[in-house]
Amino acid sequence: MDRQIILSVLGVAVLGFLGVLLLMPSSIEDGPDRLPWRVSHDVAGRTQVFGFTIGETTLAEVRALFGEDGKVNLFQDPSQAEPYGVEAFFDQIHLQRLRADFVITLDVDQATLAAMYERGLRISQVGSGSRKVKLDPNDVETLASLPIRSISYLPKARLDNDLIEQRFGTPELRLTEPETEIVHWLYPERGMDIGRSPNGTVVIQYVNPVDFDRLLSPLQDAAPADETQPET
Repeated sequence: MDRQIILSVLGVAVLGFLGVLLLMPSSIEDGPDRLPWRVSHDVAGRTQVFGFTIGETTLAEVRALFGEDGKVNLFQDPSQAEPYGVEAFFDQIHLQRLRADFVITLDVDQATLAAMYERGLRISQVGSGSRKVKLDPNDVETLASLPIRSISYLPKARLDNDLIEQRFGTPELRLTEPETEIVHWLYPERGMDIGRSPNGTVVIQYVNPVDFDRLLSPLQDAAPADETQPET
């Protein structure tokens, strides 16, 4: 193979590499530190993570950062104390070079959600008596101006116990779901719950510390009695 052929092959390889880079989604790097273990609180005690403040940042601001609208749905579960909830799902977000899905729950009163449910365009069953509602577009736009209530972060990477402890620190409490064997690493003062399945997949939930009981109570009810003591 002579020099001209080698240069031609290299040229094609470089162009191919550049093409792959252009097709890859961009990673959000600007602004504050947006890593999942960088959790702080403002003077009002509200949880701050990914550059968002729970209870203050709106859905519109989340959309602006992520560069997409997300899929907004309302859910009804008659068995819950608060039967209505609404969330926005964002798929494959690249944040600080980490790829994850996000589920953003919005802070909306039950009466408003009940009215939106009645105006819903389509209702489908999602199991155990709960329903998912496709909302009227006008209601979706109304929701854009409302603050977020919680964040669920679903990283694509699997995490082992050592890495979780290294990045997030020792939890105050660990609780295990008996049926799924998911272990929850609980940090009440930080407003954070890390649920790790036996195969290493992880879901991290963030709430304001004053709302942490919404995450903790169902786990305490299901966990064995000897697990409900704080870590020592």
